[in-house]
Amino acid sequence: MTPTPSPPTDESTTNSQPPTDDETSDETDSEARTDGTLVTPYAVRGDIDYDRLLEQFGADRLTDTQRERFPDHPTVRRGTFYAGRDVDAFLEAAEAGNPHAIVTGRGPSGPMHLGHVLPFYLARTIQRETGATVYLPVSDDEKFLAKDQSFASIGEATRENLRDLLAVGFDPERTRIVIDTADADVIYPVAVRLSKHLTPATVEAVYGEQDTVGLQFYPAVQATHLLLPQLVSGRQPTLVPIAVDQDPHVRVCRDVAAREALPVEKPGALLGRFLPGLEGPRKMSSSGAAPSIELTDGPEAVADTIREHAYSGGRSSLAAHREHGGDPTVDVAFQYLRYGFEPDDDRLADVAADYRDGHLLSGELKELAAERISEFLTDHQRRRAALGDLEDELEPYRLTEAERRAALEAAGVPRLD
Repeated sequence: MTPTPSPPTDESTTNSQPPTDDETSDETDSEARTDGTLVTPYAVRGDIDYDRLLEQFGADRLTDTQRERFPDHPTVRRGTFYAGRDVDAFLEAAEAGNPHAIVTGRGPSGPMHLGHVLPFYLARTIQRETGATVYLPVSDDEKFLAKDQSFASIGEATRENLRDLLAVGFDPERTRIVIDTADADVIYPVAVRLSKHLTPATVEAVYGEQDTVGLQFYPAVQATHLLLPQLVSGRQPTLVPIAVDQDPHVRVCRDVAAREALPVEKPGALLGRFLPGLEGPRKMSSSGAAPSIELTDGPEAVADTIREHAYSGGRSSLAAHREHGGDPTVDVAFQYLRYGFEPDDDRLADVAADYRDGHLLSGELKELAAERISEFLTDHQRRRAALGDLEDELEPYRLTEAERRAALEAAGVPRLD
């Protein structure tokens, strides 16, 4: 991997000369790495300093005014989504009723868990409140390249993940689900068009040395995802709500968009903190040894997982806890409630106060979190179970023939017919 670069110096939208093989632009600095911490789209380790990441990535912390302008949602209101790029342009378009879009996708390498699905619920809230168009790219090709899995296993995960995306409840008239292998007739030609302006040095500076030429090429596919709403429907502010480790994808796309003679603006970003893993306040991972809560888990499984594995901020004994209280800032059960499973701010403040005072025990806090999470999952699973045949359910969300033609024409890709 490359050394840590200097912080970016400019976030203007003016064009500049493309980087040569010996340099990269301000938008495409490498991953953040301080004191053993690593944050990239493919690896997260160490204690995450979110303020330091903003310095490294060159993003801006959300202001109170910006948070208030978003549709009301706990993850924005409470600062889980805490930073961004070009957020004002998106908010202004939403407030004016002008076209605006959201892109947030899924890499289908296995079952979805809580940390995967919550950004989609935020996107649904924004869509319902502002009328935003939502694009949901499903990068089955990237997971085949990055994971030691067969196309068959990736395909099975894709089908199951698609059911979970459909269960979120997006408006099919304003939502497009794009699957890389199934929609290669659009994705691949546009990615080729963009890849001509993406140098190997830029890719290595952001992602490090890649194992295959497929992964070296993939940033062009990712840029296609983020620019697709504008290629289909014209210039418009586009916001990408993602966990902060995925920001390199946005930075590369912004760099390409600034250098391309395409009818697009740089996509903006809404960057979020990680939902902590049960073992402690770090990223929740479905690929490691630590357990996670999957979207198919029932109430009993959720309660058992939280009870047995959730890191506690309580004291070592009942007497000590009653006397000194617990620490909600490190207690995973409380952090899950804060992330959004307890939507009432006053109720959440009461829970935190009772825990600090020792009136609320760690076990009681875990039971409360398990109850709230199970309520969320029960609603999600009810909608999922009501879905019919996957192909039929997906059809209203697929790109139309006219949309496919528009995207290719906007990218300057000729059709043979």
